[in-house]
Amino acid sequence: MNVSKISLITDSTNDLPPDLRQRYGIRTVPLYIAWGSQQYVDGVEMTSDAFYQRLQRDEVLPGTSQPTPQDFARAYQRALDEGAEEIIVMTISSGLSGTIQSAKKASEMVKAPIHVYDSKDTTMGLGWQVLAAVRVLEAGGTAAEAIAAADAARRKMVLIVSLDTLEYLHKGGRIGRAAYFIGSMLDLKPQVLLNHETGTVEAGERTRSRAKAVDSLFQGFLKRIDVTRPLRVAVQHTGAYVEAQALFERFRTLYHPVEMVSTLATPVLGVHVGPRALGIVGYTE
Repeated sequence: MNVSKISLITDSTNDLPPDLRQRYGIRTVPLYIAWGSQQYVDGVEMTSDAFYQRLQRDEVLPGTSQPTPQDFARAYQRALDEGAEEIIVMTISSGLSGTIQSAKKASEMVKAPIHVYDSKDTTMGLGWQVLAAVRVLEAGGTAAEAIAAADAARRKMVLIVSLDTLEYLHKGGRIGRAAYFIGSMLDLKPQVLLNHETGTVEAGERTRSRAKAVDSLFQGFLKRIDVTRPLRVAVQHTGAYVEAQALFERFRTLYHPVEMVSTLATPVLGVHVGPRALGIVGYTE
């Protein structure tokens, strides 16, 4: 448990396993999932597992929305009421969501030193940065030192996702009708990568089969990272349980990471990549 007088708050896209959030006293402000006429609190009223099960059978495309400034303000006040004297807020990339704007507006509502940090990341890319920061706080570090540790992790972070279908990029307006038609006819399996300088998504390689896509994902990650150094890696998925476990074991057997997790990715990612996507997120020290 974090005994620092500095509280760390993040949003629900962080994808950290619950035991790690509890161990370090990490507070989470949830985003919202909009599905038809209903709105759900991410991780509270709808879990990632329930989201992906419904995504595969529901013809209606869900959406997501950011927390309100009031949501963040309430989280800040709870932290202060429980003894915090200073707050660090780490959010999903400003290039992917307006969540950071709500966090900044909320900081004007509460009288306390509040540091709002743009992770330029999402899912476990954000989660790894949160862990780097909170471990500095646990060791007695300052807010500035914790943010510096998170930023150092960001600069070495690699996040690659392999999609099983182009359908959700098409439904979400991310690719045109022609690109969708050609890609579907060829059964292409595209990759997307996160640029950790801009915090935005870029296109990666495309393959012609699921097996090649999974191997390309693994090899693409290795090309971008120095595995001779201590490695922290997360294998994430949107319902591809068996393949995610196989990737997890492949990393553990071949590269012996100092820390590993395997999780279902946040619905914020799932809305755009669809079911059965696989992702690898990690960095080296």
